[in-house]
Amino acid sequence: MPEPSLLILIPAYNEETRIEPVLREYADFFGKNYPGKFQIVVVLNGCRDNTLGVVQKVAAEFPAVSALEFKEAIGKGGALIEGLKLAMHADLIGYVDADGATPPHSIYDLTKYIGQADCVIGSRWLPDSVLNQEQTTLRKFFSRCFHFIVEVLFQMRIKDTQCPCKLMKREVVERIHSNLRIADLAFDVNLLVSIKRAGFKILEVPIEWTDKIGSKVTSSLFRSSLTMFLSVIRVRLIYSPFYEWLRPLRPMEGWIYTKLRAPQPLPQRPANVSESKGEKSK
Repeated sequence: MPEPSLLILIPAYNEETRIEPVLREYADFFGKNYPGKFQIVVVLNGCRDNTLGVVQKVAAEFPAVSALEFKEAIGKGGALIEGLKLAMHADLIGYVDADGATPPHSIYDLTKYIGQADCVIGSRWLPDSVLNQEQTTLRKFFSRCFHFIVEVLFQMRIKDTQCPCKLMKREVVERIHSNLRIADLAFDVNLLVSIKRAGFKILEVPIEWTDKIGSKVTSSLFRSSLTMFLSVIRVRLIYSPFYEWLRPLRPMEGWIYTKLRAPQPLPQRPANVSESKGEKSK
């Protein structure tokens, strides 16, 4: 049987200074090591710099690289929700960050486990994980507090929901895409809860990771953490019998997200995965 086709999504927001070497490393690595067809799609989330130009420059050398551009900011989660609409074009769909914190062999290694689960996720908190540069003490503290809240609310028994190195089968994306509504950094929780509730198996494996200087999460840590807390509470309420009772409070919810300068959660959508209406640039 032929090797499954692979789609790697990279959400990007103003990454012109560091995305080029990441794209080159990924394209070169997968071109030499992945036996099947692969695509690398950068989903530009309201970039105000020359990220698109940099991606197009790399794409001219590596045809497997392309861009999906959204002129207005839609959040990292929003970018991934849009990118996952391309799931119909691949057997396996994964995503990583644009800063190169995850080396290409880490997501490649996830493909080796896909026969054991429907979704394979990297974890920085497993004993065999390799952390070349760990997070700051403050970021670790917020991360572990967030993990505790997520575990209390959803009891998924996942040590690292937020690691941006995940791989799924196409049928997983097609089944749960309409349930993806969180456009901010809590998107990963929304994704994993939806996968679990749909009855799919999730496997968590060790990963190699390097925390990068200049992280946008670190620079606005308190605001990002507050937004993520609000969003996981929202996800929990979506799966409760009381959600419709809270409809009158939706305007207040929107006001809070606006004050936090965070992307608004998406409304409930039809259960299908269709081609994105974004502008695909090659």
